[in-house]
Amino acid sequence: VSHQKTDWISIHSHICHMLIPVLGPQPCFYSEKDRKHGKEQLLRRQESLIALALSTAQGFVWAGKPLEAIPAALQALRFSSQVFGSGSVQVVPIYLLLAEASTGTGHLRQAAKYLSQAQWIVLQTPDCSAALQSKLHRGLGLFSIAEGNLDQALYHLANDVYLATAEFGLNSVEVSGGYFNMANIFFHQNKMDAANSLYAEV
Repeated sequence: VSHQKTDWISIHSHICHMLIPVLGPQPCFYSEKDRKHGKEQLLRRQESLIALALSTAQGFVWAGKPLEAIPAALQALRFSSQVFGSGSVQVVPIYLLLAEASTGTGHLRQAAKYLSQAQWIVLQTPDCSAALQSKLHRGLGLFSIAEGNLDQALYHLANDVYLATAEFGLNSVEVSGGYFNMANIFFHQNKMDAANSLYAEV
């Protein structure tokens, strides 16, 4: 019952009205033009559902409610896998979000599985963007912090900064997240010069 309640609060109350046209029986079309239009309409509905589920999950993570984020992120993963394929780069941000939420709930083993899935897809995609690789390294860095492996975390966060800089430029806001997380580590290690320098950069 508690799982159903969490699931309802998290996502189903938002997407219930969208599920019937997507999961229900599809109308029978008699012309190729109508079939094509029907497929396009279904795809648009699926993409809207994915976007809503993903933004809802992200909102819960930002609000510090990782448990509520997980059902919404799982819905986004389910429909993204159907639309784009389970090994597509489109599912990587969802895996990273699930890893972050799982880490927030203390389920580090589950978070590690999600990160492994994301990392595997990125490694299998030679033309994967620097922006997505940056997000992956940030996710790995935050996970390393949760594990208490600060040296490993600094390695991943440095890669995050490097890749974000390559994609967006040195003074872009996208780079600031990596700097901020690195600064927090240096602050925790009482390396105040390095921490203050990075906070100033942010």
